[in-house]
Amino acid sequence: MDLDALADEEPPVVEETDGIAAEVEALRAENAQMKDRLIRTLADAENSRKRADRERREAENYGGSKMARDMLPVYDNLQRAVAAIPEESREANASLVEGVELTLRELQNVFKKHGVEIVEPQIGETFDPKIHEAMFEAPVPDSEKGQIIQVMTVGFMIHDRLLRAAQVGVSSTPKT
Repeated sequence: MDLDALADEEPPVVEETDGIAAEVEALRAENAQMKDRLIRTLADAENSRKRADRERREAENYGGSKMARDMLPVYDNLQRAVAAIPEESREANASLVEGVELTLRELQNVFKKHGVEIVEPQIGETFDPKIHEAMFEAPVPDSEKGQIIQVMTVGFMIHDRLLRAAQVGVSSTPKT
């Protein structure tokens, strides 16, 4: 056989197409890997956006919780002041009484503006541990176990979260 003839021969076509096929397959795998990374990156970005939006809403709704909680004793004291004024003194001190009542109403308006709602349980309602705090239990005739028999302080919610539980007394009268 002639060596020059062998050198001039083209390599078999089968080997070349095998190399191209392998290269195409490698590029397809790389493409699939890049697509997967892109989809995951987009999902991460969307999750980050949703988390940031949720955190922004929570900060907007509940950011003032600490200050609101600090203002609750002011509300309690203004309520006590209004309740402690005897009827016979109201006329003699009308401007003072009116000032305290206006201050209390303004505080209630500020609370309402910032999503703080008063939880004011009524006697006879059923005790709810999610919004009430039982301060004592006592047997009371004509009541059922778990009914509120006394309200010591009102509670407060800020939007859908409890700021302070209403403090109540609860009946322990067993069912008959």
